[in-house]
Amino acid sequence: MTDRAHLAFTLALHRVVAPPGSGVCWSPFSVASALGLLAQGAAGETRDELATALLGDAHGDLGELGKLLLQATELDAPRGDEDEPMIAVANTLWTDESVDVLVSFVEELGRWSNGTVREAPFQTAPGQARDLVNVDVAKTTRDLVPELIPPGAITAETVSALVNALYLKCAWRLRFTEGATTPRPFHAPSATREVPTMALSERIGYAAQDGWQVATLRAVGGVEAVVLLPDGDLAEAEDALDADALGRLLDAPRLTQVDLALPRLEVRTKTELTEPLGRLGVRTAFTRDADLSGISPSPLAVEAVLHESVLRIDEQGLEGAAATAVMMRMVSMPTRSERMVVDRPFLLVVRHAATGAVYFMARVIEP
Repeated sequence: MTDRAHLAFTLALHRVVAPPGSGVCWSPFSVASALGLLAQGAAGETRDELATALLGDAHGDLGELGKLLLQATELDAPRGDEDEPMIAVANTLWTDESVDVLVSFVEELGRWSNGTVREAPFQTAPGQARDLVNVDVAKTTRDLVPELIPPGAITAETVSALVNALYLKCAWRLRFTEGATTPRPFHAPSATREVPTMALSERIGYAAQDGWQVATLRAVGGVEAVVLLPDGDLAEAEDALDADALGRLLDAPRLTQVDLALPRLEVRTKTELTEPLGRLGVRTAFTRDADLSGISPSPLAVEAVLHESVLRIDEQGLEGAAATAVMMRMVSMPTRSERMVVDRPFLLVVRHAATGAVYFMARVIEP
């Protein structure tokens, strides 16, 4: 899988997650992890739609996506006295005891960052099931995502949740100047206001091309934060981007002496992705025609896709967390109904099911 395919997915879902002009933060890594695993357990039209959204190709290699995401969990070792970077990734299929999970899917989970299957009582104790998932996600995300599954999200039909959780914390290789953060004007569409703004004067990656200024802030572990500032209106400039154009911008920076002023920030988004994914063509998975037979012989369909993400950037470095839950329900298969009206004499046998031993046999003539 090329990084261009991943950028195309990133841009496409980014544009439907939030309308132009509104702030948003989400994790392509987390969503792609959850949907990629779902696609590996799908077949037919269900798989084709997921693969097209994720890879741009209905026949694309989902295994390559898994490799790309797995490689992204392997951070470089720190150098000298640098702080240790931290990354934690968990892929978990939570299932009710009524759902049989195929061994082949358990093995697939293991290939995607050592994923596991865990039991949760969705049908008998939905509140307890919700707590189990939320506590596990909060643990992975260091409490930055404390309640991924809100009250009411587990319905009477919910039997499973495929969950990805991500945590990342890295210090800058070149830190912003201590004590230099001051209020500076930020020209938002609603109004100009003063915001805490950090200062850095160093040789960093920088480029000015195609109507954008681009600055790359390198962090420990091989992570980088790339700031893309349009010369004009962000909505117009962003609308003109495609995967190739964005890729060229991300690759353009070269070491340059730069005086950078960047707001300290924390952005958070909590959203439901069913409608945005539908706009990308992922529809069959949510219907009775869903084919998730690679996960379980039980007839499953996606009920909802929940996502939450938070990103913090300050003078020391960056910290982010995200989680995605693909909630699944059991689909009742249509069957022809037979009719039996006991309105005449009949026999009745009461027996031990396992051995066939008959406890009682009755002929009922006049009940």
